[in-house]
Amino acid sequence: MNRREALSHVGILLGGSIIGAEVFLSGCKSTATKAAGFSPEVIALLDEIGETIIPTTPDSPGAKAAQIGNFMKAIVTDCYRENEQKTFSEGIDKFNEACKAKYSKAFTELSAAERTEFLTALDKEAKEFTKTDAYKKEKEAFDKQQDEWVKAEEAKKNFGAVKVKQSYPPHYFSMMKQLTLWGYFTSKPGATQALRYVETPGKFDGAYPYKKGDKAWAL
Repeated sequence: MNRREALSHVGILLGGSIIGAEVFLSGCKSTATKAAGFSPEVIALLDEIGETIIPTTPDSPGAKAAQIGNFMKAIVTDCYRENEQKTFSEGIDKFNEACKAKYSKAFTELSAAERTEFLTALDKEAKEFTKTDAYKKEKEAFDKQQDEWVKAEEAKKNFGAVKVKQSYPPHYFSMMKQLTLWGYFTSKPGATQALRYVETPGKFDGAYPYKKGDKAWAL
């Protein structure tokens, strides 16, 4: 699976575009300042968040087996632009604050049921957040400003400006969820154990037999 195919598959799962995809697909490193705050404790927290989103089952490993915390660190640091890095970094603090406010303890101290409950509520919050008038207005203004900047740069013959145009970030939890799915289904454990994988596939067979419950294919 090449980079574009991998992101296309994750985009279908999420029903939208992937933050950081443009820089990743170009094979270039972001020119944004290096994201701070990825201590071992933060990476361990991201592992636990990812594992709650994609848990280990008897049939397949979870997100922690794909080292999802380190994957998030790499993508945020190398592929996120400055405003996206800022949203993600501040989001970690907001995540911890919200968890403490609701349960009076850290996410890593929650039971499995509490973790699922908390992330389910955050997922709902994230979806509702992007539907608010305030978010839509701010995003529209930001996108307009970025488009005007690109036009001004292209007038100066800087035709690469469109590649570094920033996007208005969604809710921080949407970014965590995106990165979990992206990292997991493009990892060796995700592609070869959660999905059905054939290293050297044969011809396409549109009438290949399917049994209910069969795993999807890793392409």
